Amino acid sequence: MAHHRAGLIRPRVVARPVLGWSLAALVPLAFLGVFFAWPVAAIVGLGFGEGGVLRVLGDGATWDLVGFTLGQAAAATLFALVAGMPVAFLLARCRVRGAGVVRAAVMVPFVLPTVVVGLAFRALWPDGGVLPIVLANAFFNVAVVARTVGGLWARVDRRAEDAARALGASRPRAFTAVTLPALAPAIGSAASVVFLFCATSFGVVLVLGGARHRTLETEIYLRTVELFDLSGAAALSLLQFVAVVAVLLVGGAARRRRERGMPLRVEPPRRPTGGEWGVVAAAWLVVALLLTPVVGLLVRSLATRDGWSLDGYRALAGTGERGTLAVTGLDAALNSVRVATDATLVALAVGVLSAVVLVGLRRHGSWFAETLDTALMLPLGVSAVTVGFGYLVTMDALPGDFRTSPLLVPLAQALVVTPLVVRIVLPVLRAVDERLRQAAATLGASPWRVWREVDLPLASRSLVAAAGFGFVVALGEFGATSFLARPDAPTLPVVIARLMSRPGQLNSQMAYAACALLMVVTTVAVLAIERLRVPSGGEF
Repeated sequence: MAHHRAGLIRPRVVARPVLGWSLAALVPLAFLGVFFAWPVAAIVGLGFGEGGVLRVLGDGATWDLVGFTLGQAAAATLFALVAGMPVAFLLARCRVRGAGVVRAAVMVPFVLPTVVVGLAFRALWPDGGVLPIVLANAFFNVAVVARTVGGLWARVDRRAEDAARALGASRPRAFTAVTLPALAPAIGSAASVVFLFCATSFGVVLVLGGARHRTLETEIYLRTVELFDLSGAAALSLLQFVAVVAVLLVGGAARRRRERGMPLRVEPPRRPTGGEWGVVAAAWLVVALLLTPVVGLLVRSLATRDGWSLDGYRALAGTGERGTLAVTGLDAALNSVRVATDATLVALAVGVLSAVVLVGLRRHGSWFAETLDTALMLPLGVSAVTVGFGYLVTMDALPGDFRTSPLLVPLAQALVVTPLVVRIVLPVLRAVDERLRQAAATLGASPWRVWREVDLPLASRSLVAAAGFGFVVALGEFGATSFLARPDAPTLPVVIARLMSRPGQLNSQMAYAACALLMVVTTVAVLAIERLRVPSGGEF
């Protein structure tokens, strides 16, 4: 009888904390609902209300856009995988001098503003085209492959590969038969994330593709801003949304496989031997190729028709040739810092709470954890233009008419930064030994005090790294910001795009100088983040 009563009581005890974590999840879900789902649904609803969605979906040109979007994303993903694997090996398995430089060098492109990368490749390919678009998107995402695959590679037990070698297998054979299958979940997870980023790339395609090469993202921008074709934009947004959800589901499945199958053995790095030096050389070649556009951009910011000059940097104190800008370049830079700071604070509040809730839900085996995790990733893949225009349609319903609020741009940027904060903080919180929490709770600590005394000190370095990482991403956000920023309060990426769209040598020099400044700030931030990096502390 006592056993029967215990069986009746246990589900209620288990369900109580799950209910508490589910209620806490309402906060990030409310943020997503108001500042993401509502604006997107409003735009899609407007499109359906005006009709013409079926017409757009039945147009062959639409599927040409889909084909080009998916094709360039697949090609860029392949390039990123090929380039990222040697770097992942170096970071995970090799004890060589300069590994920290490699780690920082591959992270800098990932957080550079898209418009900066577009102009960097435009300096190398003035006429743009498909190849520069593919290479630029791959350039962005080598870090995703290197960090995601490298994080698992450092934990793959070497003894299985050594045993295969002892049985006569060659080094390539041992890799393909033993190591590669073990890395497959991480490779699949990285490939899905890279494909998502490449398929929704905006600034790169806008700068390098022009009117000749358009993706779903740039076509949504064209139809919304220039043609005011809401039904067409809504149809394309639906296609993009379906593709994004599919990719997120695939990536989530790969990530779960990696978490379930990860060995407990941590392999310390060692000196490369034999053919491994060839892989190390390939990794350094990748780093050199990644730095080529960066160096080209710096050179272009100093080169003029009359020789080397700092005119572009000096001109940032003004408004450009014939008053191209409504504010000076320096004012735009200060506004970028203010907006990025606000966006980072919002993203940290929502992202850290989301990570804590996900850890709590997964600890109790709740199915809701995966649903929440997928929902938090959705803003990375939905058109920033759709979200931005949705803000203008819906935000007047909120108190104070948010359409004119200075918080509009930070909120849009926080949507992009929040998923990245979650991906950095979540693995660290999940790695905290549950016995420490239980011991603190046994001694009478409340859940809040357990978090403050146990989780926070252990996760503090990753929190600071997430804040720095989020700040540089927000600093360079271009998609939604280009649509929402007021002319009298632009950010630096918006100013760069405006300068490049206007004729004049001085405007061009100012744009490249502003890009160089953004790049220097980003590099310094990444170097600082790397010093705070927690081993295996997140996917980015």
